[in-house]
Amino acid sequence: MGAILMSALLVATFLLLLDVNHVFAVRAQVSHISAALQRERNMHTPLYDCPHCIDKQDQSNTSSTSRPDVKDIDIIVTYSDHSGAVQVRSIKSGDLSASWVWKSPGDVTHDLTKNSLSQIVHDPIPPKMSSRDIVEDSSNDHQSGVEMPQTQASPMHPVKLKRQMLRRERRERRTADLIKQEKEIDNQMQEAAIERARELDTTVRGKYSIWRKEYENPNSDSTVKLMRDQIIMAKAYATIAKAKNETMLYNSLIKHSRESQLSIQEATTDAELHPSALDQAKAMGHILATAKDRLYDCVTIARKLRVMLQSSETNVNLSKKKSSFLNQLAAKTVPRPLHCIPLVLTTDYHLRNYEGKDFPGKEKLEDPSLYHYAIFSDNVLATSVVVNSTMLHAKELDRHVFHIVTDKLNFAAMKMWFLVNAPVGAAIQVQNVDDFTWLNSSYCPVLRQLESSRMIEYYFKAHQSSSLTAGSDNLKYRNPKYLSMLNHLRFYLPEVYPKLDKVLFLDDDIVVQKDLTPLWSVNLQGMVNGAVETCKESFHRFDKYLNFSNPKISENFDPNACGWAFGMNIFDLREWRKRDITGIYHHWQEMNEDRTLWKLGTLPPGLITFYNLTHPLERSWHVLGLGYDPALNQTEIQNAAVVHYNGNYKPWLDLAIGKYRSYWSRYVMFDNFYLQLCNLNE
Repeated sequence: MGAILMSALLVATFLLLLDVNHVFAVRAQVSHISAALQRERNMHTPLYDCPHCIDKQDQSNTSSTSRPDVKDIDIIVTYSDHSGAVQVRSIKSGDLSASWVWKSPGDVTHDLTKNSLSQIVHDPIPPKMSSRDIVEDSSNDHQSGVEMPQTQASPMHPVKLKRQMLRRERRERRTADLIKQEKEIDNQMQEAAIERARELDTTVRGKYSIWRKEYENPNSDSTVKLMRDQIIMAKAYATIAKAKNETMLYNSLIKHSRESQLSIQEATTDAELHPSALDQAKAMGHILATAKDRLYDCVTIARKLRVMLQSSETNVNLSKKKSSFLNQLAAKTVPRPLHCIPLVLTTDYHLRNYEGKDFPGKEKLEDPSLYHYAIFSDNVLATSVVVNSTMLHAKELDRHVFHIVTDKLNFAAMKMWFLVNAPVGAAIQVQNVDDFTWLNSSYCPVLRQLESSRMIEYYFKAHQSSSLTAGSDNLKYRNPKYLSMLNHLRFYLPEVYPKLDKVLFLDDDIVVQKDLTPLWSVNLQGMVNGAVETCKESFHRFDKYLNFSNPKISENFDPNACGWAFGMNIFDLREWRKRDITGIYHHWQEMNEDRTLWKLGTLPPGLITFYNLTHPLERSWHVLGLGYDPALNQTEIQNAAVVHYNGNYKPWLDLAIGKYRSYWSRYVMFDNFYLQLCNLNE
């Protein structure tokens, strides 16, 4: 029994200790809350910037002190302790911070009722609200005529007040700077406008002044375009009028169309029109308006214009074919002076007994230590320009040797020219290609193919398309130069010059503008051919020249391999002989007997023969395109060592591009007796 009493006593003591600890904990929490509220009241004091707000604050303080009973109100506080149990405590209203606001639904002039005293708002003023917000709220209240209950506040903290003053000062300084900067910009703009006004030339210069009403642009073509459009519409309406038996309207449209066409003629600008053209355009406008009122039908007009468009496209394509044919024909023809020169030279060659004369310096012809040039041409004047331009820029004049090969027809004229007009210091050799007995159809596949019936039919049969309607592709490869062995002799250089080590090959449509002797010092790195590459992006690559749909081509060559150009090539004849380049050329030439690998010409077989055996030279050595491209860079042309007139527009033809002709004509000896005799003038 005593043990039981002892246990009960211990349990009661333990429970008592727990209650005491809980009471102390609650008091500590209440003290902590009160201290926090007091700190909040001290730190978060409302702002009062305007005088009437400060007066209200004073009145509020006075009213609060005049009601001591407010501080005696007990406030019931409920909270949860650490164990989760709900506890209820009583707190005096005087212990609350200033952020706790008494809410009164009535007027501020009345005494607080018991109901208002019992209502406490636990929503303090946000601590981040600025003085501007408070002032705006206050001003809004005054404007609306509603007076809100005045709240208890304390003066602004000095640090915050100082920050506010500093911000205000910065804003004022920034505003002043912006105003000053704006004024400076305005002054500068005014000064610039005044300066431009002083420099403006306001002189009226007749009808060319843009300030006059009668200003006319001399390059304007608006009237020409208008009249051409009127003619098109008149033709469309005339067809419809004829179909609907509108005879008078049809005749009127045809008449005005002819008159408008006569007024325009070949004019391209308004300044070239006849003075009566504008009146004619107005008259045409009236008749078109009448036709539109009587005949206009959207579907019919659209159908007619579509037919006219298709007809115009057909005419344009036909004109292009005619132009291509005429260009190729002009490129094949020989101007009268160029035809006259070899005739006169050949006549003098036989009449003056130059047959037995020969060129001096024969000992230089096979000396591998000299600079040897190979020129294969039947054009006397063009060959003379190549030799003259080369020697004019050459150094060590006595070390240059020119090997010229021509055909039987022009051999006498070529030899006569250089016997009479031999370049100073240079050695000259003129040969006839027909004297090369080793160059026969049994050895050369090209000769055998040229003599075949298939090739003769391709070139000479009457039923072949060689009329105005033929395309430029077929006509291009019917040029007589493709039938000449002079064009293919470049693939037999070791046979033509068996004792030479290096040869510089030159076409007859090039002009030399710098000394070429450094080319003999270029290290070809074991390659056979030194040439300038012509590929730019996707242009002038192997797929342009070769038929890659044929497996013989596609399996052996890269379609994106870069192309190069004949015209100025340095050949290493020792490597040529070592690699049997001529044998490679023969192999592919025989495979192309049916012309399925490439069309006629020497560049495609050259690309194949020297594939992976060509060393690229710097582009400044050889600039191409003067015979077809009028948009070349003039600086590149002037800085080039050799310029090449590849294309149809050769410099000795009337087709030549005018701005490029001077690069060639400056090396023509216009004071020569034979040139003057043939009326070849500068």
